[in-house]
Amino acid sequence: MLDAFFVILVAGSISFLIGSIPFGYLIGRAFYRTDIRKSGSGNIGAMNALRTLGKGGAVAVLLLDAAKGVLPAFVALRLHEMQIGSSLLIWSHTDVLASIAAAFAVMGHCFSPWLGWKGGKGVATAFGAIFALSWPAGLVVIAGWVVGALIVTRFSSVGSMLANIVAPFALFFFTRSIAEAAFGAFLAIFIVYTHRENLERLRAGTENPISLFSKKSV
Repeated sequence: MLDAFFVILVAGSISFLIGSIPFGYLIGRAFYRTDIRKSGSGNIGAMNALRTLGKGGAVAVLLLDAAKGVLPAFVALRLHEMQIGSSLLIWSHTDVLASIAAAFAVMGHCFSPWLGWKGGKGVATAFGAIFALSWPAGLVVIAGWVVGALIVTRFSSVGSMLANIVAPFALFFFTRSIAEAAFGAFLAIFIVYTHRENLERLRAGTENPISLFSKKSV
């Protein structure tokens, strides 16, 4: 029992640190000499990178933020055996460990210690984690974003919230894993929470629409 708790603690901590890497901030500083937090919405995610850095910067931020979700979940799913000291722990619940790792990666992105416990809204990292757990579920979630953000409205925030509300159902349908469905339920609640300011702007009619055809391209 203590060994299992230790594994969860270590996996959660490492996943949180991976998730906390603020790629949006780093790319803005290194390649654009811009603090992305002081432009647009002030968010370090891909959509604000699109508005602030242009398409090239946005794609880089999107892929790197998604990778922060993919890596911890992907590795955890394959940790069937772990050496702890002189003992070998056989871990049969890799879906549980992967779901915990994925959740901590998303939280790390949103509460980065490198940025004063602030960060992004967790969407790209969440999408990456979902793809690592189940790529068909990931496709369903992306479809949810497209419907919400590009077909029904022009707001990325709407697509992001809809996609993550769909997540627990998609994950359970394709994996039949209670742990992964619980991770999806966590995302449904957590991502809506991180978008609470967007909800206020949507109510006020001041939310920024998606600007896919921004003139910036580098």
